[in-house]
Amino acid sequence: MTAERTSFRRRAATLLLSFTPLLSQAAQGETLQGALAKAYASNPTLTGARAGQRATDENVPLQKAGGRPGLDVQGSYSESILKPTISFTSPQRTVNAQATLNVPVYNGGAVRNGIKAAKIRVEAGQAGLRGTEASIFSQTVAAYMDVIRDTAIVALNRANVNVLEVNLQATNDRFEVGDVTRTDVAQSQSRLALAQSDLQTAESNLITSRENYIALVGEEPNDLQPPPDLPGLPADPDVAVKIALNDNPDILSAQKQRIARGYDVKAARGTVMPTLSAFTQAGYTNYLHSLGGTAQDAEGNIVEGPQINKQAAAGVQLTIPLYQGGRPAAQVRQSQALEAQAIEQAIEIERNVIAQTRAAYASWKASLRTIESNQEAVDAASLSLEGVRAENSVGSRTILDILNAEQESLSARVQLVSARRNAYVAGFSVLAAMGHAEAGNLGLESGTLYDPMVNYERVRGKWFDWDFDKAPLPVATRTIDSKPQKADVAASLEAGVHDDRLTPTAKSPM
Repeated sequence: MTAERTSFRRRAATLLLSFTPLLSQAAQGETLQGALAKAYASNPTLTGARAGQRATDENVPLQKAGGRPGLDVQGSYSESILKPTISFTSPQRTVNAQATLNVPVYNGGAVRNGIKAAKIRVEAGQAGLRGTEASIFSQTVAAYMDVIRDTAIVALNRANVNVLEVNLQATNDRFEVGDVTRTDVAQSQSRLALAQSDLQTAESNLITSRENYIALVGEEPNDLQPPPDLPGLPADPDVAVKIALNDNPDILSAQKQRIARGYDVKAARGTVMPTLSAFTQAGYTNYLHSLGGTAQDAEGNIVEGPQINKQAAAGVQLTIPLYQGGRPAAQVRQSQALEAQAIEQAIEIERNVIAQTRAAYASWKASLRTIESNQEAVDAASLSLEGVRAENSVGSRTILDILNAEQESLSARVQLVSARRNAYVAGFSVLAAMGHAEAGNLGLESGTLYDPMVNYERVRGKWFDWDFDKAPLPVATRTIDSKPQKADVAASLEAGVHDDRLTPTAKSPM
């Protein structure tokens, strides 16, 4: 292996985003960092996941409310339409008001364990939000690289069609003077027709990739620049798996969910325990001078009876559940089954993450080796094409030999472009599986990063019944105004199909 190739492997092994703002590239077109920042700010899957996490945050004050005092006030006014026949003292009208304050003292640990479970689920949700973030970034990277790859493939196929059109014209000219046969002309026509079909397929793939990019990023791809190097990949799959087991957000979320289920079991057990609460009540009734009956004052005068009644009471209430129809035991068993399910799900997710990490690592390494092989194939095919053309000029090669050589050269370049795309995406997938492909790792220049703890700290201690938030408004951007995409390729790119703009350097896998 040459020193150059050794250097290539060393540099390619450091593949992940060193997202330093590249002002010169930003002025020329869209960068991968810019695309990720736009997806981070406005992708509806991600913004929706953040809203879902805010809903999860509210479970903590909801559980806390079960252990807080409750105050109720009731009021009524009644007008007697038909008095009882045998009652001469029944009031004609009544105004009644009653207030009750209830203070939970002990509830068997149900509220305490419910709060703990809610807090753990907040942590699980935050880890899940990290996983959603990494997933959107992985999809965005793939979409970005798909557009670059398919743009290059369209350019290569268009250049190939142009070359075959020139070949066909030259073959027809040579046929007119008797230098070649009609078979040569037919062969040239056949290859041109196949090349035009391949071009149409490539253009369709490019349009699909551009539309997928818009769906993820929210804006049309505009002159996408080659992505930066991707430093940070592990030296071997064992290191990748070890990091993933500690940092992968899906694993962390599953572990938190398992712990929360354990607190659910404890909360369910509390339903068979005694409950103790303190209470106080106060009542006020006014008969509005409609209550019958009379009384005598101290001097013996006849006066109207009392028209207002007031009362107040305070005490404690102890409830000891003796039999509830088997409900508590069923709730405990159900919670235990759900805890067992969470334990198994945590193992399942761990298995999947291990498999994904190893598979992504193997794909990345294989893509690097494929890049080397395809680069050699491109160099050899280019040299072969030049030789065949030269030999054809002296009559030792046929038109079919030229057509075959051109097809081999095109195929090698297309495979090289695809291999570089695959290597970059696989490298990013390794970091995503390791939990190192999130906004905090990528240094996105998108303003303040979303911190789910801000909302949690804001709501966890709220207790006022009227403390509502404003009506929600859309955060994600719509794409209804985007134009239908076309398979346009810059003229400068078509003119450079045989230079390094379509076969990126070793430092940049695509």
